[in-house]
Amino acid sequence: MAEVQQPPLNWEASATATHPQISSTLPPEVETCLKNARFLHLATCDALYPHVSLMNYTYLPSTPFDPSPVIIMTTNPSSKKTLNLINNPRVSLLVHDWVSHRPPTRIPDPSRESSPPPQAIRSSLASLLLNINTSALSSISATINGTVRIIERGSEEEAWCKERHLENNTFGDQVREEQGVFGAPQNPASTEGDGGASCFIEGEEVRVMLVGVKEGRIADWKGGVKDWVIVPPEEQDQRGSDTMVNGIS
Repeated sequence: MAEVQQPPLNWEASATATHPQISSTLPPEVETCLKNARFLHLATCDALYPHVSLMNYTYLPSTPFDPSPVIIMTTNPSSKKTLNLINNPRVSLLVHDWVSHRPPTRIPDPSRESSPPPQAIRSSLASLLLNINTSALSSISATINGTVRIIERGSEEEAWCKERHLENNTFGDQVREEQGVFGAPQNPASTEGDGGASCFIEGEEVRVMLVGVKEGRIADWKGGVKDWVIVPPEEQDQRGSDTMVNGIS
């Protein structure tokens, strides 16, 4: 009879709430992840299927217009995600600090193109970075649930958020150096000093959306999960038992 595999000691059923941490701020590991990650995945939904987008973003623990943690992103007003948000402002985000490069498999697959490209492999610096023990770099992924508010066009808040968002997504020389190391073709927009970000942030038609963070879940590479909820300090003592965490009451 085959031996039954036991889950890790810190495993909890992910379909249930897991004694959520209640705070007015994000858990430190989630905040660190948001400060260090390059992109996040944004999931919106209409009446049929979820729609996932890879997004530039800016995390702020508060703004002059909102005392709670927020995430700034921009969107084209005619995009699929914008249309979804108009009908359903609830979103789910995924951000992680795991190394996303897929290492070679034990049995080479000739049908899969090399990733990273050969130019990167030939670089001693790139080889060093790619061969770092990924388990030492990998820590958590965080699912973040919240509600999007599309900021009024031409408002002081919109101008302020665009400025912070552009500052946070201006990389300049670093982007060009990485493109050279990994063999990516040079994008003329990236020579503008902001990695081409300004056209996606400052364009006249671009809308600024603000995600008000409500709750989330941290998952580690061992399968452990931990829930958390953002509750303003004045509401923590009055928090009822009907609060939902990741859709579970």
